[in-house]
Amino acid sequence: MFYKYVSIAEQKTYAANSIKRLEKSLKRSLEPIVLPTSKLAASWWGIMWNKNLERYATYSNRIGRGKSYVRNGLVIDLQIISGQVNAYVQGTKKTPYKVTITIDKIDEKMVESIKKQCQGKLDTLDQLLEGKFSKELAAIFMLQGAGLFPEPEEIDLRCSCPDWTDCCKHVSAVLYGIGSKLDINPLLFFTLRGIDIDDFLRDVIQNKTAAVLEKGKACQSNRIIKNADIDYLFDISLD
Repeated sequence: MFYKYVSIAEQKTYAANSIKRLEKSLKRSLEPIVLPTSKLAASWWGIMWNKNLERYATYSNRIGRGKSYVRNGLVIDLQIISGQVNAYVQGTKKTPYKVTITIDKIDEKMVESIKKQCQGKLDTLDQLLEGKFSKELAAIFMLQGAGLFPEPEEIDLRCSCPDWTDCCKHVSAVLYGIGSKLDINPLLFFTLRGIDIDDFLRDVIQNKTAAVLEKGKACQSNRIIKNADIDYLFDISLD
Protein backbone atom coordinates (compact mmCIF):
# COMPACT_ATOMS: atom_id res chain seq x y z
CA MET A 1 0.00 0.00 0.00
CA PHE A 2 1.27 3.44 -0.94
CA TYR A 3 1.26 6.07 1.80
CA LYS A 4 1.46 9.72 0.88
CA TYR A 5 4.30 11.52 2.63
CA VAL A 6 3.03 14.28 4.91
CA SER A 7 5.58 16.82 6.11
CA ILE A 8 5.73 18.24 9.62
CA ALA A 9 4.64 21.59 8.19
CA GLU A 10 1.51 19.97 6.75
CA GLN A 11 0.81 18.20 10.05
CA LYS A 12 1.07 21.52 11.88
CA THR A 13 -1.44 23.02 9.47
CA TYR A 14 -3.74 20.05 10.07
CA ALA A 15 -3.25 20.57 13.82
CA ALA A 16 -4.25 24.24 13.70
CA ASN A 17 -7.40 23.35 11.77
CA SER A 18 -8.18 20.45 14.09
CA ILE A 19 -7.96 22.70 17.15
CA LYS A 20 -10.55 25.07 15.67
CA ARG A 21 -12.92 22.21 14.77
CA LEU A 22 -12.58 20.45 18.13
CA GLU A 23 -13.03 23.59 20.18
CA LYS A 24 -16.24 24.25 18.28
CA SER A 25 -17.57 20.70 18.61
CA LEU A 26 -16.43 20.16 22.21
CA LYS A 27 -17.44 23.69 23.23
CA ARG A 28 -14.30 24.25 25.28
CA SER A 29 -10.76 25.50 24.84
CA LEU A 30 -8.17 22.85 24.09
CA GLU A 31 -4.97 22.51 26.09
CA PRO A 32 -2.18 21.75 23.60
CA ILE A 33 1.29 20.79 24.74
CA VAL A 34 3.71 23.57 23.85
CA LEU A 35 7.30 23.03 24.95
CA PRO A 36 9.12 26.26 25.89
CA THR A 37 12.45 24.65 24.94
CA SER A 38 13.64 21.47 23.27
CA LYS A 39 13.54 19.71 26.65
CA LEU A 40 10.67 17.30 27.08
CA ALA A 41 10.44 18.20 30.78
CA ALA A 42 12.20 20.59 33.12
CA SER A 43 10.68 20.13 36.59
CA TRP A 44 11.48 17.30 39.01
CA TRP A 45 8.03 15.76 38.58
CA GLY A 46 8.10 16.01 34.79
CA ILE A 47 11.59 14.59 34.49
CA MET A 48 10.88 11.75 36.92
CA TRP A 49 7.64 10.92 35.12
CA ASN A 50 9.59 10.38 31.91
CA LYS A 51 12.42 8.57 33.69
CA ASN A 52 9.95 6.18 35.30
CA LEU A 53 8.47 5.23 31.93
CA GLU A 54 11.85 4.86 30.24
CA ARG A 55 13.16 2.43 32.85
CA TYR A 56 10.62 -0.18 31.78
CA ALA A 57 11.38 -2.30 28.73
CA THR A 58 7.67 -2.20 27.87
CA TYR A 59 8.08 1.45 26.90
CA SER A 60 11.80 2.06 26.46
CA ASN A 61 11.92 0.57 22.93
CA ARG A 62 8.89 2.44 21.59
CA ILE A 63 8.21 5.57 23.63
CA GLY A 64 10.88 7.55 21.78
CA ARG A 65 8.65 7.56 18.69
CA GLY A 66 6.51 10.24 20.28
CA LYS A 67 9.24 12.78 21.01
CA SER A 68 9.05 14.59 17.67
CA TYR A 69 5.26 14.75 17.93
CA VAL A 70 5.49 16.56 21.27
CA ARG A 71 8.29 18.87 20.15
CA ASN A 72 6.33 19.85 17.03
CA GLY A 73 3.15 20.69 18.95
CA LEU A 74 1.10 17.81 17.58
CA VAL A 75 -0.41 16.90 20.97
CA ILE A 76 -3.23 19.39 20.47
CA ASP A 77 -5.09 18.63 23.70
CA LEU A 78 -4.21 16.89 26.94
CA GLN A 79 -6.54 16.71 29.93
CA ILE A 80 -5.65 15.04 33.23
CA ILE A 81 -8.33 13.85 35.65
CA SER A 82 -8.29 11.33 38.47
CA GLY A 83 -6.88 8.09 37.08
CA GLN A 84 -7.10 9.12 33.45
CA VAL A 85 -5.53 11.17 30.66
CA ASN A 86 -7.59 12.17 27.62
CA ALA A 87 -5.83 13.64 24.60
CA TYR A 88 -5.94 14.37 20.89
CA VAL A 89 -2.85 13.94 18.73
CA GLN A 90 -2.51 15.18 15.16
CA GLY A 91 -1.12 12.51 12.87
CA THR A 92 -0.64 12.45 9.11
CA LYS A 93 -4.39 12.40 8.51
CA LYS A 94 -6.54 15.51 8.75
CA THR A 95 -8.59 14.01 11.58
CA PRO A 96 -6.61 13.80 14.87
CA TYR A 97 -6.43 10.59 16.85
CA LYS A 98 -8.00 10.26 20.27
CA VAL A 99 -5.79 8.84 23.01
CA THR A 100 -7.01 7.59 26.37
CA ILE A 101 -4.58 6.50 29.06
CA THR A 102 -6.05 4.96 32.19
CA ILE A 103 -3.86 4.63 35.27
CA ASP A 104 -4.79 2.69 38.38
CA LYS A 105 -5.15 4.82 41.47
CA ILE A 106 -2.37 4.18 43.93
CA ASP A 107 -3.14 1.69 46.69
CA GLU A 108 -4.14 3.41 49.96
CA LYS A 109 -1.85 1.16 52.01
CA MET A 110 1.06 2.20 49.83
CA VAL A 111 0.19 5.87 50.34
CA GLU A 112 0.11 5.37 54.12
CA SER A 113 3.49 3.64 53.96
CA ILE A 114 4.97 6.51 51.94
CA LYS A 115 3.52 9.04 54.40
CA LYS A 116 5.29 7.33 57.29
CA GLN A 117 8.57 7.30 55.39
CA CYS A 118 8.16 11.04 54.66
CA GLN A 119 7.81 12.05 58.29
CA GLY A 120 10.45 14.58 59.26
CA LYS A 121 11.57 15.03 55.64
CA LEU A 122 9.01 17.49 54.26
CA ASP A 123 7.97 20.96 55.43
CA THR A 124 5.69 22.66 52.89
CA LEU A 125 3.58 22.12 49.81
CA ASP A 126 5.91 24.33 47.76
CA GLN A 127 8.87 22.19 48.76
CA LEU A 128 7.01 19.10 47.57
CA LEU A 129 5.81 20.56 44.26
CA GLU A 130 9.11 22.21 43.38
CA GLY A 131 11.02 18.99 44.03
CA LYS A 132 13.20 20.70 46.63
CA PHE A 133 13.65 17.76 48.93
CA SER A 134 16.36 15.31 49.87
CA LYS A 135 17.65 12.47 47.71
CA GLU A 136 16.31 10.12 50.37
CA LEU A 137 12.78 11.42 49.82
CA ALA A 138 13.22 11.31 46.04
CA ALA A 139 14.23 7.64 46.33
CA ILE A 140 11.09 6.91 48.36
CA PHE A 141 8.88 8.50 45.71
CA MET A 142 10.68 6.72 42.85
CA LEU A 143 10.96 3.28 44.47
CA GLN A 144 9.96 0.78 41.82
CA GLY A 145 6.81 -1.08 42.81
CA ALA A 146 6.39 0.78 46.11
CA GLY A 147 6.65 4.46 45.24
CA LEU A 148 4.32 7.08 43.81
CA PHE A 149 4.95 6.39 40.12
CA PRO A 150 2.95 3.76 38.20
CA GLU A 151 4.26 0.52 36.74
CA PRO A 152 3.34 -0.74 33.23
CA GLU A 153 0.70 -3.18 34.54
CA GLU A 154 -1.10 -0.23 36.13
CA ILE A 155 -1.34 1.65 32.83
CA ASP A 156 -3.85 0.97 30.04
CA LEU A 157 -3.18 2.62 26.66
CA ARG A 158 -5.76 3.26 23.95
CA CYS A 159 -5.51 5.11 20.62
CA SER A 160 -7.97 5.41 17.75
CA CYS A 161 -5.20 4.95 15.17
CA PRO A 162 -4.81 1.66 13.22
CA ASP A 163 -1.37 0.83 14.68
CA TRP A 164 -1.33 -2.73 16.03
CA THR A 165 0.72 -1.89 19.12
CA ASP A 166 -0.66 -0.35 22.30
CA CYS A 167 2.27 2.04 22.60
CA CYS A 168 1.97 3.73 19.20
CA LYS A 169 3.66 7.05 18.45
CA HIS A 170 0.50 8.97 19.34
CA VAL A 171 0.30 7.31 22.75
CA SER A 172 4.03 7.85 23.20
CA ALA A 173 3.58 11.54 22.46
CA VAL A 174 0.88 11.79 25.12
CA LEU A 175 3.02 9.95 27.67
CA TYR A 176 5.76 12.54 27.17
CA GLY A 177 3.11 15.26 27.08
CA ILE A 178 2.12 14.32 30.62
CA GLY A 179 5.65 15.14 31.77
CA SER A 180 5.39 18.57 30.16
CA LYS A 181 1.98 19.11 31.77
CA LEU A 182 3.47 18.32 35.18
CA ASP A 183 6.04 21.09 34.60
CA ILE A 184 3.16 23.56 34.55
CA ASN A 185 1.13 22.03 37.37
CA PRO A 186 2.76 19.31 39.50
CA LEU A 187 -0.48 18.93 41.48
CA LEU A 188 -1.87 17.09 38.47
CA PHE A 189 0.42 14.17 39.32
CA PHE A 190 -1.45 13.65 42.58
CA THR A 191 -4.79 14.10 40.80
CA LEU A 192 -3.78 11.43 38.26
CA ARG A 193 -2.73 8.99 40.95
CA GLY A 194 -5.84 9.59 43.05
CA ILE A 195 -3.95 11.06 46.01
CA ASP A 196 -5.61 13.70 48.18
CA ILE A 197 -2.77 16.22 48.38
CA ASP A 198 -4.26 18.05 51.38
CA ASP A 199 -4.58 14.80 53.31
CA PHE A 200 -1.10 13.67 52.23
CA LEU A 201 0.61 16.89 53.27
CA ARG A 202 -1.44 17.37 56.43
CA ASP A 203 -0.50 13.94 57.77
CA VAL A 204 3.18 14.34 56.91
CA ILE A 205 3.55 17.84 58.38
CA GLN A 206 1.37 17.22 61.44
CA ASN A 207 3.32 14.09 62.27
CA LYS A 208 6.55 16.03 61.89
CA THR A 209 5.23 18.85 64.10
CA ALA A 210 4.11 16.37 66.75
CA ALA A 211 7.54 14.74 66.73
CA VAL A 212 9.29 18.09 67.09
CA LEU A 213 7.02 19.12 69.97
CA GLU A 214 7.55 15.79 71.70
CA LYS A 215 11.31 16.15 71.34
CA GLY A 216 11.07 19.70 72.70
CA LYS A 217 9.16 18.51 75.74
CA ALA A 218 11.74 15.84 76.40
CA CYS A 219 14.58 18.37 76.20
CA GLN A 220 12.67 20.80 78.40
CA SER A 221 11.95 18.18 81.06
CA ASN A 222 15.64 17.35 81.30
CA ARG A 223 16.60 20.98 81.83
CA ILE A 224 13.92 22.00 84.37
CA ILE A 225 14.53 21.30 88.03
CA LYS A 226 11.33 20.52 89.86
CA ASN A 227 10.29 22.67 92.82
CA ALA A 228 10.80 19.78 95.20
CA ASP A 229 14.40 19.40 93.99
CA ILE A 230 15.06 23.11 94.49
CA ASP A 231 13.66 22.89 98.03
CA TYR A 232 16.03 20.05 98.72
CA LEU A 233 19.13 21.57 97.14
CA PHE A 234 18.83 25.05 98.59
CA ASP A 235 16.87 24.27 101.77
CA ILE A 236 14.13 26.82 100.87
CA SER A 237 10.43 26.65 100.33
CA LEU A 238 8.74 27.93 97.15
CA ASP A 239 5.21 27.85 98.65
